[in-house]
Amino acid sequence: MSLMSLTAVELGKKIKAGEVTVKEAVEAAFAQIEKVEGDVHSFVTLTKEQALKDAGEIQKKIDAGELTGPLAGVPVALKDNLCTKGVLTTCSSKILNNFVPTYTAQAVENLQKAGAVIIGKTNMDEFAMGSTTETSAYGVTKNPWNLEHVPGGSSGGSCAAVAAEECSYALGSDTGGSIRQPSSFCGVTGLKPTYGTVSRYGLIAYGSSLDQIGPVAKDVTDCATILEAITSYDKKDSTSIERKDTDFTSALVDDVKGMKIGIPKDYFGEGLNEEVKAAVLAAAKTLEEKGAIVEEFDLSLVEYAIPAYYVIASAEASSNLARFDGVKYGYRTKEYEGLHNMYKKTRSEGFGAEAKRRIMLGSFVLSSGYYDAYYLKALRTKALIKQAFDKAFEKYDVILGPAAPTTAPKLGSSLEDPIKMYLGDIYTISVNLAGLPGMTLPCGIDSKGLPIGLQLIGDCFEEKNIIRAAYSFEQTRAYHKSPLAE
Repeated sequence: MSLMSLTAVELGKKIKAGEVTVKEAVEAAFAQIEKVEGDVHSFVTLTKEQALKDAGEIQKKIDAGELTGPLAGVPVALKDNLCTKGVLTTCSSKILNNFVPTYTAQAVENLQKAGAVIIGKTNMDEFAMGSTTETSAYGVTKNPWNLEHVPGGSSGGSCAAVAAEECSYALGSDTGGSIRQPSSFCGVTGLKPTYGTVSRYGLIAYGSSLDQIGPVAKDVTDCATILEAITSYDKKDSTSIERKDTDFTSALVDDVKGMKIGIPKDYFGEGLNEEVKAAVLAAAKTLEEKGAIVEEFDLSLVEYAIPAYYVIASAEASSNLARFDGVKYGYRTKEYEGLHNMYKKTRSEGFGAEAKRRIMLGSFVLSSGYYDAYYLKALRTKALIKQAFDKAFEKYDVILGPAAPTTAPKLGSSLEDPIKMYLGDIYTISVNLAGLPGMTLPCGIDSKGLPIGLQLIGDCFEEKNIIRAAYSFEQTRAYHKSPLAE
């Protein structure tokens, strides 16, 4: 059995017990990368030399009893929008093809303090704009379950790397479902924490009011353990929240007796694939059999979530991406006449089609005459969506539903119709608009052999409820590996 077949926590225990060295764990990760990376293309940058060097330092600290945490010595991959000092960080965009940060993201620093070994940076949709990891300037990532299908996005590289056992776990970022949806497509477990729980310092921004860093792993135990390690209050991030209840692993209890679970009727209407619907409802039935109280209810305003999200996210993106102009860092066009021409050519050549589409949409909704009609209206809608969830959580501990309307589509099919791709985010984006925690875990496999994901949503700061429900459900089924991991 390969060391990469173990969960992060299992591998951490073996390292701590002296059964495995950190170097052996890192070498096992790179051996698997060498075996499958040509097919999957999960990574943009690999840091093998540095990882092996770090492995030696971490081993010394473990042996000396300085590092005792559950993740010490365990190999991790990072989404390529998390700044890492001295390591190329591109956001999978040509415009950042030569950007090497001088600082490290706070969440990554927290992992390093816990003794994690960074093995590389994973592929993603350009600036996290997309749902398939096909908008990357460095080529598409493929789904380890079936190489003709997408891994989802924008954290597709992270989810594919975990599914293909190229790393023990990974970090992603979630703006509108970018951890949960690819976790569903790749048959792994992904968690988006409450907004403000994990510092956004060093995360290259897409939509500042929506972005949140979170873990991708094989199981719920890993996700809870990783979230515990990366959570911290950070003065460098004005949206960071000081929390006392960060012992997320205490919620790893196989007990949902009396837990109230709500199923939104609005999530099970037109557009939802029948096999996905059956698997998700079967998961609800399982939780009911274990003692949870499961009810259907009306969650209003679902139909307004997509337009509100794309107006707000694009507006914030157009503002955030204005800094990439060829002056301070990143790509600069070779030939230009004057400053304005340099801006224009640099941005035209540096950004891909999807990034340009969203920058233009965002600039339009923020422009004079349209700001009130679109952007302010979207913000009011966002507030109403939050109110609808607040009302639901007065009655329910957890909301249960699908993570995506279908299983992973075929490569190329989504980019032909961007609107169809946007509509695929229907079950995930409300969570970001309301700042809620959400989690996806595997709940079945469709007739094409592709994984189906179950999504659990909690109230603000109630990650423990979704972790407990997810852990209880997980105890009823075995983890299924992707074909490339076998």
